[in-house]
This record gives sequence, structure tokens and C-alpha cells, in this order.
Amino acid sequence: MTTHPASTDLTTEGDTTPLGLIAAELALVERRIQELASSHEPKLTQIANELILSGGKRVRPALSLLVFRAAGGIDPADTVDVGAALELIHTATLLHDDILDSGSTRRGKPSPLARHGIGMTLVTGDFLFTRAFGVAGRFEELVVGWATDACVALCEGEVMQRRFKRNPAATLDDYLRIAGNKTASLFSQAARIGAHFAGASTEVVEGMFRLGYELGLGFQMVDDLLDVLGPEELIGKPVGSDLREGAPALPTVLGLQLPAVRAAFTAETPSGAAVSSALDALRSSPVIGQVRRLAAERIRSASAQLGLLGPSLFRSALADLAEDLLARTA
Repeated sequence: MTTHPASTDLTTEGDTTPLGLIAAELALVERRIQELASSHEPKLTQIANELILSGGKRVRPALSLLVFRAAGGIDPADTVDVGAALELIHTATLLHDDILDSGSTRRGKPSPLARHGIGMTLVTGDFLFTRAFGVAGRFEELVVGWATDACVALCEGEVMQRRFKRNPAATLDDYLRIAGNKTASLFSQAARIGAHFAGASTEVVEGMFRLGYELGLGFQMVDDLLDVLGPEELIGKPVGSDLREGAPALPTVLGLQLPAVRAAFTAETPSGAAVSSALDALRSSPVIGQVRRLAAERIRSASAQLGLLGPSLFRSALADLAEDLLARTA
């Protein structure tokens, strides 16, 4: 087992929660995001901020910073920049996803698409992607390559998800590939880059990549489950959105043997009654427990990588962060 001494400075005194330990660094990430989202054209700034300021979890930069600290990092400046860049990439994909899915709501409010139309939403997404790579591009080729890999995976995951839209042939393996590309790609690179910037060994860097990947899969599985269980106030969109949109979410894929689920998923425009019937069928079936178990397995797999790190508050915070993400459906 390879260990690396962990830094203990720049913590928030008395606050040992995962986000509390890195509150100062996250504030810097937030400031950097605001700087990067600013444009000479006020409309671009406005649309970007409608999503950026609407309550995103900032899980990706938090993961990168916690790994950086747990792996012994001292100066977080580069990790702050990459954390901001990855968050802008994530935000850009949300804008583009709303265009592809005709999404009218985002985080409980009218989406930028609903407010500003396709053209401005598309350009704002492009603007944020460009800003992100303007930051990431100043780093060494290896880091730029990792960020590029994540963006390629995002695109491939989106195309694959659309290929399996309303497709009853979707399997668990198909779902894992989609979620791995669309969600786990950014998580894994965030954790890998944090370890790399801390000067950790190759073993630790790649171990943190695996941690981020497994954590991202678990995170997505929980999100999919929340779309079935709600409440709407927590998930920021109508319950059952995945079924309405024909998205191959995990509960749906595992529940395709249920007639009501299959009917709602494969219908071109399922009625409200059909979606409600499918949700009721899922909630009363073993599928809910299966999704919880699969998510818990991914979180355990992620946590197993923490043995590569030396004991510290930051390593403990990473374990807590993983459990907190899982506990959202408790």
C-alpha cells in the first residue's frame, strides 16, 4: 500500500464535515466560476448564472479538492482552477442536454431553454465549454488529455443514451456504459487530477481515478432512484421525468419486466396516468431495493480505494462524502 502524508492547513476551524474542511477552497472555486462565466455580452453572463447560481452541488470540485488534500497537496490554486473548469463543463452539458431533451425545467425552475430559446442556450453552452478549456489548456498535456477524455466520454454517453431512448432492449450493461460516460467521467477525472496535482504516486493517482468513477456511478444511481421516489422539491424536477422522456435510467431498465413500466417507457408520449402507474409499480417492486444495493456496492468500491491514502481528516471526509451521496434516498 502506498501512502502519502496529508496536509492539514486551510481547514475551517471546528467544521470537520466534508465541505466544511474545504470551505475556503470551495469559495475560491465559486469565485473562479463567476469570473469565467462573465462575458462582455450581458446575455451570456445572465444565462450562465441562471444555472450556475441555481443550487448545484459542486460535488466534482469538492471531490477534487478533498483528494488533493488527502493525498498531501499544499497549494490548491491549480486544483481550484481545474475544479472550476470541470464545473463549467458540467454546466455546459446541462444546457445542451435541455436542448436535446426539450427540457422545460431545471432545478425546480424554468430552464434556460424555456426562458431564452435554443439559440441562446446553445451559444451559452459553447461559451462555457470554451471558458473551461481556456483554463485547462494552461496545464501540461497529460491533464489536458484527461479533461479531453472526459468531454469525449460525455458526448459518447449522450449519443448512447439517445440510442436507447424508449428502447426496451436496454440492459444493465448498457446503463453502466451510459452512466459511466455521462456522469462518472467527470468524477473520475476530478479525483485523478486532484491526486496528480498533490504529487501523489501513479498508484494513488489511478486509485483515485477508480474512486471517482465508482463514486460517479453510485451518484447517478441515487439520482435515478430519486426520480422515482421524489419529492419534487428535493430533485428540482417533476417526479418521473426519466420515464416521461424515455431515458434508460436504472430503475426503468431493471423494471422493464413490469408491464406498466414497459408501457410508459416505450410510449412515444406517455400519459400522466401511465407514468403514475409505472411509478407505483416500481415503488412496490423489488427494483427499489435492487437499485439501492447496486448504488451501495459502487460506494463501497469507491471507499475501498481510500486505503491508498494515509490517515487524515481529509481521507475520513472522502469516506463521509461517499456515504452522504448514498444517504440521499434514506
